[in-house]
Amino acid sequence: MAKVKITETVLRDSHQSLAATRMTTEQMLPILQALDNVGYHALEAWGGATFDVCMRFLNEDPWERLRIIRKNVKNTKLQMLFRGQNILGYRHYSDDVVQYFVQKSIANGIDIIRVFDALNDPRNLKTAIKATKKEKGHLQAAISYTTSPVHNNEFFADFSVQLAEMGADSICIKDMAGLLKPYDAYELVKAIKAKCSLPLEIHTHYTTGLASMTVLKAVEAGADIIDTAISPFAMGTSQPPTEPIVATLAGTEYDTGLDLDKLNVVSKYFAQLRTEYLNSGLIDPAVLKVDVNALRYQVPGGMLSNLVSQLKQLGSFDKLQEVLEEVPRVRADAGYPPLVTPTSQIVGTQAVQNVLQGERYKLVTGEFKGLVKGEYGRTPAPIDPKFQKKIIGDEKPVTSRPADALSPELPSLKKACEKFAIQDEDVLSYALFEKVAVKFFEQRKKYMAEKEADANALFVAKVEED
Repeated sequence: MAKVKITETVLRDSHQSLAATRMTTEQMLPILQALDNVGYHALEAWGGATFDVCMRFLNEDPWERLRIIRKNVKNTKLQMLFRGQNILGYRHYSDDVVQYFVQKSIANGIDIIRVFDALNDPRNLKTAIKATKKEKGHLQAAISYTTSPVHNNEFFADFSVQLAEMGADSICIKDMAGLLKPYDAYELVKAIKAKCSLPLEIHTHYTTGLASMTVLKAVEAGADIIDTAISPFAMGTSQPPTEPIVATLAGTEYDTGLDLDKLNVVSKYFAQLRTEYLNSGLIDPAVLKVDVNALRYQVPGGMLSNLVSQLKQLGSFDKLQEVLEEVPRVRADAGYPPLVTPTSQIVGTQAVQNVLQGERYKLVTGEFKGLVKGEYGRTPAPIDPKFQKKIIGDEKPVTSRPADALSPELPSLKKACEKFAIQDEDVLSYALFEKVAVKFFEQRKKYMAEKEADANALFVAKVEED
């Protein structure tokens, strides 16, 4: 078998999982060249929550971050995570916005776009796949992994074949909650490989304590690429650690070919940053623990912390156990969606309502109604018509691709953004996070005016000196 390749997640998913995505571009900059020298298959460096957080909390332009990383990473592919028709936001966007976002992502330096849909509805991936292929990017189609009576190895293997037929260049098993167990991973990889010849990547989280064993069994079954995080930003709700996996595979037929000395340079840098984050409270020790509840209730780490926070605000933290037990029941009613953004929040919030109201579905959230109606796409299992009627009443279920109902949005977005935009990409920032983007644009304008005033003052002073 060919050597196993490694995708490093420290610039995106690992700090998203452990430190609420708060790593700044300035903190990344000193280590980019060392990361580039390791010989990774790719650096996952953009997408996911980074786009929102850059503007909302760090006062950074996410597009400028991408350009800076690209300028300093010359030898390694850059990868991003893309939520299908949701792009990096929380609703479906029109096809023209999806196409333009893909075009600009690749133009600014992205090589590999990993596209997924929370429901594994291929219709929600179609536009992003076509756009990536048109722009000559590498399209990695991800399977949102979950377990249920309708999800089995045959289901996932058939889905991977469908994704290959749609134009995928590689397939990813995306296990966002750390649910994939080692021997199950072995069988799943074998099943996919028997039907689909594309390169297969494994993405899992350490939440349940299984991840390193899971990737090892996946590699033995024929996985081509694995996602890991440099050790100071690994484990907990992040990925398995890079260095121990490289050491484990060294000298075997799966040898990654990566140098532990080069990895040590990277590790030492991020170890200092980890200490800084722990001291400031940016990394909460709670996210570093193994949490087996994810296996029992299918609740990913981020979803669990959301539920805890919701219940505390409502003064009902004592109801947590009841809510955790209600989550799988709500999920079954809703057609067994994988619990990943946004379905994790939708199912979780409805479970909270069911418990607090003392009667199931007495109060139904707008988002849960939308999920049951089909506004997010086709659920993995059909929803019982009686239950659907109870939730949506006489409204007509959506059976077509949800984005088909959306008119082109770009022309009106460009017009609305005219007074703020200083680059083409600004319209996309505005499209995804309107209020956050406007606030960022205003701060950027103020900063640029101050910078210009400082430069003018310096020039005047110099002229007077001469």
